[in-house]
Amino acid sequence: MSISSLNINFSAVLPEIFLTAVALVVLCLDLILPKQHKSILGYLSILGLVLLLPIVVLSAGTSASFGGMVIADHFAAFFNIIFILAGIFTLMISMDYLKRIKSNSGEYYYIILFATVGMMVMASSNDLLNFYVGLELMALSFYILVALRIHERRSAEGALKYFILGALSSGILLYGISFAYGSSGTTNLLEISRQTGNISSRDSFLLLALALIVVGFSFKVALFPFHIWAPDAYEGAPTPVAALLSVGSKAAAFAVFIRVFIVAFPAFQPQWSKLLWVLSAATMVFGSVVAIAQKNMVRMLAYSSIAHAGVILIGLLVFNQSGVSGVLYYLLVYTFMNMGAFTVVTLCVSPNQKGEMIKDYKGLASHQPVVAFSLALFLLSLAGVPPTGGFIAKFIIFAAAIDAHYYWLAAIGVLSSGIALFFYAKVIFYMYMQESENGMEVPSVGLAYKLVFLLSAVGTIVLGVYPSPFLEIGVNAVKPFIP
Repeated sequence: MSISSLNINFSAVLPEIFLTAVALVVLCLDLILPKQHKSILGYLSILGLVLLLPIVVLSAGTSASFGGMVIADHFAAFFNIIFILAGIFTLMISMDYLKRIKSNSGEYYYIILFATVGMMVMASSNDLLNFYVGLELMALSFYILVALRIHERRSAEGALKYFILGALSSGILLYGISFAYGSSGTTNLLEISRQTGNISSRDSFLLLALALIVVGFSFKVALFPFHIWAPDAYEGAPTPVAALLSVGSKAAAFAVFIRVFIVAFPAFQPQWSKLLWVLSAATMVFGSVVAIAQKNMVRMLAYSSIAHAGVILIGLLVFNQSGVSGVLYYLLVYTFMNMGAFTVVTLCVSPNQKGEMIKDYKGLASHQPVVAFSLALFLLSLAGVPPTGGFIAKFIIFAAAIDAHYYWLAAIGVLSSGIALFFYAKVIFYMYMQESENGMEVPSVGLAYKLVFLLSAVGTIVLGVYPSPFLEIGVNAVKPFIP
């Protein structure tokens, strides 16, 4: 292969290069800064992510580069913006959180940046091996972040379970990639599509490859029954890390999910759609039902995240433009409402573990009305109550399912949303209709928390009352896949 045919274009990977450089600068400063000044690393990391936003927008639309392994299209740019927003919100609430738990871990900041780089590599990958590299960079970063409070039993248990099952899922995924390569002779997604178009839909090796890839992705997205790592990892991780894990890693996995199945295996849609139908239905029902029994706030949000993954999967399953663009819109809305909910939990949880249980939120509205209102808004949006962005996101997904004649799946989705409203409403009932029993003391809301509350609330409301421009962006992002 000649050098010219590789199409080496560094502008296609400029966002990844820039963020890697910022992470390395933060790493080097961590070696020389005294412990009392480690918060500077947080401000520098936030600044780097803010400056990255225009770079992502300007680099969007680049054709496939580096031998077709990287494609910085509008699809990748959309997901990169989600990763950046999630990273900024996480870092903003992390600085106060680290002070409260008396942690001066400078490595926390640059590991979050490296995790974001891994997500961005996944979103712009046009090759199975390239996306696997991004996946491992993201996963290894999260293994470390989840284990940050390693001296606590829950953190060690959650990190160990996440690491073992994550390594298992990565192995299964790599095994599926090897079968796909063996059948098609390439790992490039477009080339796989061309090759598999001439292969029988009953080819045993390709069907096995699809099954293994679905299982590998199901672990990463936390679909039932491959979800068992998620509740323990969320509970054991620092709360801001759980927020980033629930939003960033899920969005990155769905970005690759869409590219792999819609770009590389469209000819096998009748086969993989049957498997995804079962996974989606089971995940929605399981996540919603089990969340009802949870008494820990973070575990409840973890099972809520599992149920939302099942709903999002419907958009990929219907295999049309409205469904796939609905996935992008749903993940954007999910970024604001879920990060907002986790921000409230981060603020309320104290070092002595007060604020972790749902009952701890009794009477919160009487002494922290703004915090209680914010949490109520985010929970109602997660439940899909109008006029929030969560309602529009679910409406688009369910409407796409009905248009594609997936009536039973849409009905299951509506049922699971109704069940979810029960456990979200329970928290709101406790905040507004119950008197405080445990005397949970919420610290004063700092500027960083106020900004995250404001941005998350504005994003949740605006996406609910004025969704058209964002939906149009999502449609334009997926047009190359599904005209």
